[in-house]
Parts: sequence; structure tokens; C-alpha cells
Amino acid sequence: MPQQIHPTAYIAAGAKLGDDVTVGPFAVIESPVEIGNGCKIGAHAVIQPYVKMGKGNSLHPHVVLGDLPQDTGFKAETVSWLIIGDNNVFREGFTAHRSAKENGETKIGSGCFLMNNSHVAHDCILGDGVIFANNVAVGGHVEVGDKVFMGGNVVAHQFCRIGAYAIVQGTTGLSMDVIPFTLIGGHYAKHYKLNTVGLRRAGITGSRYNVLSSAFRLLRQKQPLDGLEDTEELRYLKNWLAVKSKRGIHGFVDVSTNNDD
Repeated sequence: MPQQIHPTAYIAAGAKLGDDVTVGPFAVIESPVEIGNGCKIGAHAVIQPYVKMGKGNSLHPHVVLGDLPQDTGFKAETVSWLIIGDNNVFREGFTAHRSAKENGETKIGSGCFLMNNSHVAHDCILGDGVIFANNVAVGGHVEVGDKVFMGGNVVAHQFCRIGAYAIVQGTTGLSMDVIPFTLIGGHYAKHYKLNTVGLRRAGITGSRYNVLSSAFRLLRQKQPLDGLEDTEELRYLKNWLAVKSKRGIHGFVDVSTNNDD
């Protein structure tokens, strides 16, 4: 299908737009930029140089993608990138910055829903199916795994890792890593239990869930994960834990008053 470009939009000569791309009033698309088929660019959205996005992305009004990283040592002539997958929704006022490193990449996966005024800083990596509620902000070099949900006004310090299928309670400040498959919240943040609802929705039930329940109990007791059934989730958890953390890992609540079921 043909492109639909509003006459007030500005599109640089070197920008590459796929088929069936819609560009709303007063949107700005710089160059070099690549936009995949079927993307919808809302009114007043701005796509800065060095952005590549896949197909089916939806940008609501006033989204800004690929602006310079908020790093006082960054030189504007540095070539770095913001790479975006497919079928993401970027709500009003969302911002994401390109990498602060030469030829580096900030990456956003596919199928994410990033609500209004949330922010992804330079050199972050977001997996697939990530949800940010309003005003979530993640600092530079943060890694967010697949299917993570971060509640409203959550903030994450630079270099934190949030493991896959974790859920972060609204208004929580993260200064350390978040263990995959868990629910975390409070001030100071602590792991409470497994993300039971999210795991069930993802089909991680029955024996697969029971393995994670046992693993979480062992972690709370600072015991090794030996002897558990070798499921896909346990392998991911072990590999995640094997990576040396730059921030450390948030602790646990009192196990006498909380459980993982």
C-alpha cells in the first residue's frame, strides 16, 4: 500500500520509509533513518538520525527517538544507533536515546508497550514484550529482559539488570539487579515472591513453575540450585546469575512472613 504522509511533515531526503507508512502532521524524520513497513508516526513525533526500526511500530504524538545521549562527554559527531524491532507501541512523550559509544547500539525488542513519558537511556537493551507504565525511566546501560512489567514511576540506576518475567511495583527505585521471574517492590526494593500471574499467563505452570518455586526458595536461603529439574527457565536463571553484576542484586523479604506461592 502507498505511504500516507501529511503535507506538514518533514522527511529528510536520505530517510528510508517502507510500504504503508503513515506520517502525521508536523512529524520530523531525519537521515539516516530506516522505518519498516506499516509503521505509524504520530503528530509532532521526531525521529533523529541513526534510528532503524522494523515493521508495524506505532508512535503516538510527541515521541522522540534517537536523540543524543544525556552524557556530558558525548560528542555530537559520534555515529551510534537506536535499533528497534517490530510491533512496538510508543505512547505520548516517550523518549529513547542512541548509544553513547562509537558504533554502539541502544536496543528495543519487539512487541513492547511503552507508556507516556517513559524513557530509555543510552546503551540500554530491552527484550521482547516489555511493558513500561507511565513515567518509567531507566538509566544508561540498563538491561531489561523479555516480558518485564515495570509499574508507574519506576526508576532504574545505570547498569542495573532486570531479569525476564520480573514485575516491578510502581514507584520502586532500583539501584541493584532484579532476579528473573520475581515480583519486587518497596523502599528499599526487595524481592517478595515469584511473579505468579505473569508466569501463568506465559504458560509457565505445573512442574515448570514448581522448579522455579524451589529455585527461589533456595536462593532466599543462599543455597545452590543443584539437583533441580533442568528446565528452560532454570537454565536462563542460572545463566543470568552467572553473569557478574555491576550493581549487585536486591535482597529478599523475611521468609517467615512471605512465600513464593
